[in-house]
Amino acid sequence: MEDLVTAPTPLDKRWLTEAVRLREEHAGLLDDQEANRHARQLGGDLATRIETRALFLAERDGMTTALRHWKQGARLALLALMLLAVFSGAGLAFAALGDGQRPVNVFWALGSLLGLNLLMLLGWAVGFALSGEHGASLGRLWLWMSERFARDAKATHLAPALLVLLQRQRLNRWLLGVLVHGLWLLAMVAALSMLLALLATRRYGFVWETTLLAADPFIHLTQALGALPSLLGFAVPDEAMIRASGDTFPALDAARQAWASWLLGVVLVYGLLPRLLLAGLCLWRWRQGHAQLVLDLSLPGYAQLRDALMPRSERIGVQDAAPDALPQFQAGQLESGSSGALLVGLELDDQRPWPPALPKAVTDAGVLDSRESRNKLLEQLSRFPPARLAIACDPRRSPDRGSLALLAELARNAGATRIWLLQAAPGQALDAERLGDWHDALDRLGLPHADTSPLTWLEHGHD
Repeated sequence: MEDLVTAPTPLDKRWLTEAVRLREEHAGLLDDQEANRHARQLGGDLATRIETRALFLAERDGMTTALRHWKQGARLALLALMLLAVFSGAGLAFAALGDGQRPVNVFWALGSLLGLNLLMLLGWAVGFALSGEHGASLGRLWLWMSERFARDAKATHLAPALLVLLQRQRLNRWLLGVLVHGLWLLAMVAALSMLLALLATRRYGFVWETTLLAADPFIHLTQALGALPSLLGFAVPDEAMIRASGDTFPALDAARQAWASWLLGVVLVYGLLPRLLLAGLCLWRWRQGHAQLVLDLSLPGYAQLRDALMPRSERIGVQDAAPDALPQFQAGQLESGSSGALLVGLELDDQRPWPPALPKAVTDAGVLDSRESRNKLLEQLSRFPPARLAIACDPRRSPDRGSLALLAELARNAGATRIWLLQAAPGQALDAERLGDWHDALDRLGLPHADTSPLTWLEHGHD
């Protein structure tokens, strides 16, 4: 069940693939030989293999975990913005009506409740029509807060990768549209709820005031604004009520109720419903578009992987240049799908006779003393993984990072792995400090090791 919850979605897979591409563009190609072998083994078209390679590298280098942290940070940032929207909407309603000690100027109240919302909606419409990059400031705020809450240094390329991926098919406008209209919708819901609570628990009077204008424009404006809400059952003050509200403080309960119903209806129709419709439209377009996201294989970062992932002939050999530095690594083992037993030597010199006499059930894989021999064996193990693998190492050599990375990769391609630390030749002795380095390194990898022959274990599966 946990795998179903934490498994990457199709969008996550393309997102991580784009993040790996950006990382390699800035820092150079990663150590990807094992990832390339894994992608070739699973097969598929070039886009599938590129994605498989990227997911392997992302999992190995911690970017998958960083993505989970980033998404958690994004949820926290969204929660903070939602709380801000709720308090802002409630504050607008309270500021518009006041404490009930003074009559409410209906048009000032309406301007307080809808003025900023309608201005921002107009700005969104103009930006959408001209460039399509609406809501950029709010979107940048959300991305910035997401990174701050994530607190993961490996998430550096995730936000740029998401923007690049979405801009390629102009989906960023719809995602930001969902964010912008959703937050304003929440603010209007909070404002409407606060209006209902205040009007239900306090006694308000409503007036309109003017020095320069006559009463007729206010009457016509009030009736025009109330036309659409009246279709939903909200009351509209008649002309007599409107004129009376412009002269003195209205004392009739019918007038108070009519003005309160009119105000609620106008806020609902002109403040809440447009945001609801636009949020629904953006959400529909987002769901429709993100399901069709594909990789742009014409990008240089993807095009240069074609030869490594889609070779014209599945040949064994060196596919990529040696990396400058190895990443952190760890050993593992296959859970199923393996059979047979294999013995291999790692960088053994000619002074030691090799191989020893082997039982019929054990296969000699030779000595790994070159890049070609290592890649050849790894290609073979990726296709036919053994159930048991014993690796003979000469503890007179230092356990460098390259050798340990190879041991970890070999172990991940076998059902069970043991390291055979060869004993010193007669008349010679091993360096105790160097032998201790081997023990410490193999213990960190989680690989069992001993200086006794593993042939019985290879043949029978037990000692």
